[in-house]
Amino acid sequence: MKFGIATFVNDDTIDTLSLARAIEERGFASLVIAEHTHIPASRESAYPMGGELPSIYYRTLDPFVTLAAAAAVTSSIELFTGIALLIQRDPITTAKEAASIDLISGGRFVFGVGAGWNIEELRDHGTDPKTRGALLDERIEAIKALWTTEPAEYHGKYVDFDASYQRPKPVQKPHPPIFIGGDSDATVKRVIRHDAGWLSNPLPLERLRHRIDQMREGSGRDVPLAMFGTPTDPDYWRAAEGLGFERLALLLPSRPLDESLRLLDDFAAKVDSYRG
Repeated sequence: MKFGIATFVNDDTIDTLSLARAIEERGFASLVIAEHTHIPASRESAYPMGGELPSIYYRTLDPFVTLAAAAAVTSSIELFTGIALLIQRDPITTAKEAASIDLISGGRFVFGVGAGWNIEELRDHGTDPKTRGALLDERIEAIKALWTTEPAEYHGKYVDFDASYQRPKPVQKPHPPIFIGGDSDATVKRVIRHDAGWLSNPLPLERLRHRIDQMREGSGRDVPLAMFGTPTDPDYWRAAEGLGFERLALLLPSRPLDESLRLLDDFAAKVDSYRG
């Protein structure tokens, strides 16, 4: 099982280059970056984790810019969007950005996507909350077409373009791994539909087991499993590993440079102890 770092990179935290170098130097396997384009000042959508929305959500750097910067100063860690809010993104532009990071990094990009929870945020992008699931499906399919064929075309209800050329193509073949975030029956169906992996939150173990069983039964395969924001609890790690998780991204609080480095040292020591 691989241990990575999941975090919200803000404009007042450890800088991206120092963070990426520190993660790789300590033997972690990935940098997983969250996305929010903006947080509407008037918001009715409930924060999924409960309580007030943490301030880190208001200050996140763009994940593709962040991962491109991280790619330039590292050589081994995976560069993982956790998750890119594809229902708020143009699929043609996103396909090019993702393929560019995969090329720059030598094939280290991992595409985590989801339908989002902040209704006001996605509405500002012109997305209808009632059709965001169908929109997400089409955008995933369109991006895969742009990554794997040339010329590529896609004709759906929400995404429609004629035969087009787009370069670069990703280094990874047939394309970078795709992980879908969420915790719903619709998420299960989407993972199966796109032959994707599942990027979960650190849910209760029985909830994780239920979703994993649904995916395995529906797809007839061992679905790749990754987790964003895993707590630093070796007992939880052991249980997640038993469920089949291959990637755990430990939640690094958004802190200044020195404090972040101390936390990463502590996390690395705990991982070393866990591995024996």
